[in-house]
Amino acid sequence: MIDFQNASFIKLRPTSQSDFSDLITPMFVPGEKIIETFRSIRDGIVFTDKRIFAINIQGITGKKKDFTSLPYSKIQAFSVETAGVLDLDSELELWFSGLGKVKFEFVARANVSGICRMISEKVL
Repeated sequence: MIDFQNASFIKLRPTSQSDFSDLITPMFVPGEKIIETFRSIRDGIVFTDKRIFAINIQGITGKKKDFTSLPYSKIQAFSVETAGVLDLDSELELWFSGLGKVKFEFVARANVSGICRMISEKVL
């Protein structure tokens, strides 16, 4: 499992849904759809309409992969820090029951406000 307690991910940037769809769609429940997809160098985050998948590509070859499913129903609170003048990154912190805090850092062009709106629709 990804260590969400230590150093945060390398900055996540928006990417094509097809980057990770072949990896995670076999794990989908009927009717589940991808909303947004982000990637760092090798790892990724996929927001679906049911949950968040954190994908950790491991090893030199990248054949070993770790998938963490974070259901919206377990989110207790969240915080967002938008990009500023000198700090061009955005941060999203989520608190999950049973897991604790999960932090994602996004590049400036990521639509973090849209993600927060979607999360609000799921948890409120």
